[in-house]
Amino acid sequence: MDWLDRMNSAMEYIETNLADNIVYDEIAQRACCSTYHFQRMFPFITGVSLSEYIRRRRLTLAAFDLQTTDAKVIDVAMKYGYDSPEAFARAFKNLHGIMPISARDKGVSLKAYPRMSFHISIKGDIEMNYRIESKGPFEMFGAYGLVNSDPQKVYAEVAQFRQQCDVDGSVEGMNGLLGRFSNTILHAALYDHTGTSFKYMVSYFLPKGLEIPERFTRLSVPALTWAIFPEPQCDLIKLWGRIYSEWFPTSEYEQVEGPSFEMYYGTAEYVTGEIWIPVKKK
Repeated sequence: MDWLDRMNSAMEYIETNLADNIVYDEIAQRACCSTYHFQRMFPFITGVSLSEYIRRRRLTLAAFDLQTTDAKVIDVAMKYGYDSPEAFARAFKNLHGIMPISARDKGVSLKAYPRMSFHISIKGDIEMNYRIESKGPFEMFGAYGLVNSDPQKVYAEVAQFRQQCDVDGSVEGMNGLLGRFSNTILHAALYDHTGTSFKYMVSYFLPKGLEIPERFTRLSVPALTWAIFPEPQCDLIKLWGRIYSEWFPTSEYEQVEGPSFEMYYGTAEYVTGEIWIPVKKK
């Protein structure tokens, strides 16, 4: 079974269980990868998080049920996993712009999110450079913020947080501790992923014996194998998408739990970058 078949099998499981309990481990098993890897890969390929996709599909079917049957709102709410009519009404209004009871009104406008499926897309032959390296444990330190993992919001929130670190003196303070110029670009650690958010730390390697102020956080990284992708133009947003949509599906590796890194080298005037992702062979 190739990658397309595995992904479509995972989507088939989701679709047939929208009115039941959806087990993320089962989705990942059908895709032949770990749950962690699937949840990280899905938004880069589709542009929406796994939990958001499931939410949209359930609320789409809920609207169909309300329009085409005499089912009570509370019954539809329970069918699609909502514990109360109030929680269902809030979610329904956020997506469709109206309350559930109004879905039966003639001429009302609703949103429908279709089932997702995967197909072959022929693209230009653009090479992707990478290397696999095993590294021992190391420590990072820095300032972190909680960032929304929604693909529609994440990059704006990351940019806002990095700007905040410039304004509040975190970047200048870290570079001062490291004996570097204040405009030297720092790395970023992405870790503690949940279904909806992750920690984004403006960070750098912690030199042995360096005492850091309480305002900074220490991050211990275990020994791991890393897939490292250089990007001379530092277009890491595009590179993230290519890694998950092009490299992982055709490689013999999958992502493992642990922090990923955006490594920046240089100053604000000229910077290159790399993405580090912890991996293991399938």
